[in-house]
Amino acid sequence: MFITRKHLSRRAVLRGAGATLALPLLDCMVPALTALGRTAAAPARLRRLGVFYVPNGMSMGYWWPRTEGPLQELPPTLRSLEALKDRVLLLGGLADKPADLMEGGGDHARSAGTFLTATTFKLTTGADVYAAVSMDQVAARKLARETQLTSLELGIESNAMVGTCDGGSSCAYTNTVAWRTPTTPLPVERDPRAVFERLFGTSGSTDPAARLARLERDRTIIDAVSSELKRLERILGAGDRAKVSEYVDSVRDVERRIRTAELQSSRELPLVDEPAGIPDDYATHAKLQMDLLALAYQTDLTRVSTFMLGKEVSGRAYPEIGVSDSHHPLSHHQDEYGKLERLHRVNEYHFQQFAHLVARMEAMPEGDGTMLDHTVFLYGTGISDSNTHFHDDLPVAVVGGQRAGIRGGRYVRHPQGTPIANLYVALLDRLGVHVDSFGDSTGRLETLT
Repeated sequence: MFITRKHLSRRAVLRGAGATLALPLLDCMVPALTALGRTAAAPARLRRLGVFYVPNGMSMGYWWPRTEGPLQELPPTLRSLEALKDRVLLLGGLADKPADLMEGGGDHARSAGTFLTATTFKLTTGADVYAAVSMDQVAARKLARETQLTSLELGIESNAMVGTCDGGSSCAYTNTVAWRTPTTPLPVERDPRAVFERLFGTSGSTDPAARLARLERDRTIIDAVSSELKRLERILGAGDRAKVSEYVDSVRDVERRIRTAELQSSRELPLVDEPAGIPDDYATHAKLQMDLLALAYQTDLTRVSTFMLGKEVSGRAYPEIGVSDSHHPLSHHQDEYGKLERLHRVNEYHFQQFAHLVARMEAMPEGDGTMLDHTVFLYGTGISDSNTHFHDDLPVAVVGGQRAGIRGGRYVRHPQGTPIANLYVALLDRLGVHVDSFGDSTGRLETLT
């Protein structure tokens, strides 16, 4: 990249014939060198994080490569990314020890409930859930300072289940993998229409005039709510004030998002219409959600996301790929070849949906590379062999993130039982979010780069 003394705003657009076209990052958008030969106030390098969770374990014989080292070819479950295998880093030997340390509760709830927190949770069937802040939200607290949305939680299956789920655990532990606070699980949104409205409002499209009108309406609503909250706090006792404090924090976050949106209102967005609703077909549904996530990244509305391609104990069947078995019973394969092969087809089908997003991000130029280069994806699950419900040697892949220093095209084994939290500490480092420890970490992985 050549650096000149001319500087053009990153928001600059070409205008003509009644249309506007957003410019990519050009050399002249990089701050010019000073007389001393140093760059002046260069903006922080963009980083994004996306976590993808799959349920009910894996048909492990189809996941791992045959040998450690450079990837000559991807294993069968991941072969839909064969053309991008140099962006794939497979990490073996990692374990979710907190899932094993839990006393009581089902293995599936313990898997999802500890996957991103690396901490045991409170076993309860009521609303008094208690876990820990998840890794994605640690990243979001820093990466969301310049975006409208702190994070985006997407999925495919309904999270309408409440009360008791797997093994006497609250359904909150299987409905999501993202926790904003120890008592605040973040609900997954499966309706593409609702996702669109969260990103761009209820105007029905990304048209700039419609967005500005929605922002003004939202500001009016928030102003009224804030006034009412202040009046309410004056008459509440100490206990009640504590109960509404979390709600007040949420209102302040909405205020921040509106202020950010107003500052970014001149940003040119791709013209996209609002989706009609939830498709019946799994692949169509998943790809639509993936496309919306790509759009959220592209427009810098958020830099952090989680995506549940299914929920633990999911009973969904996949007749479209020749698997009429219910997913969860099939995962109890008892080492029968036919069941293992059909489970692999389900695992591969899930990964194909993720590969759609990866390919799309790789096709989008950004700065000195592509959007994939500036995005770190983590794909995996909290159960390895689904028949035994083991929480060790987890199937985990890191994809993308070249500009964050991630070196793909490899299969790396770690000592058996290495906490997956060590990976999280290392990933947070790569994202510019430095922590000394996380969950049950004993250090940080040194193998990402």
